[in-house]
Amino acid sequence: MIHALKYRGASDILKPLAGRIAESWHRHHLPSDVLVPVPLHANREAKRGYNQSVLVAKTLGRQVGLPVASGVLVRVRDTASQTCLNRDERKRNVDAAFSCVTCAPFTGKYVTLVDDVATTGATLDACATVLLTCGAQSVNAFTLARVP
Repeated sequence: MIHALKYRGASDILKPLAGRIAESWHRHHLPSDVLVPVPLHANREAKRGYNQSVLVAKTLGRQVGLPVASGVLVRVRDTASQTCLNRDERKRNVDAAFSCVTCAPFTGKYVTLVDDVATTGATLDACATVLLTCGAQSVNAFTLARVP
């Protein structure tokens, strides 16, 4: 289902998943003031036509009543796909790949990054570092799946 969401534009799968997404959110008790989708580089988003993390964040935001700060955290470097990289390569691949357009929405806030899948956590770590530098009180992450 996640593969279809990510690569085939099957955003309709989020409707039946919305209740489960919210249930998982409430079960984990993540402190949060704002949801931040992990950004794609503009080139990849233009090619794909959407960012699946934005779709997940908006679905979650509607379910739990939290705002989504989309477009504030940006990917400034067009990185290679993480799918075929090992742990160290993934970390290097996303190093300095993200930036904030403005820090205002994050200063003193509890921020939750939203992505479709977490594997090594390299992308989430890189994003969290930027958000903490921007003044976020804390950063946690919510993903649809975790691949060991």
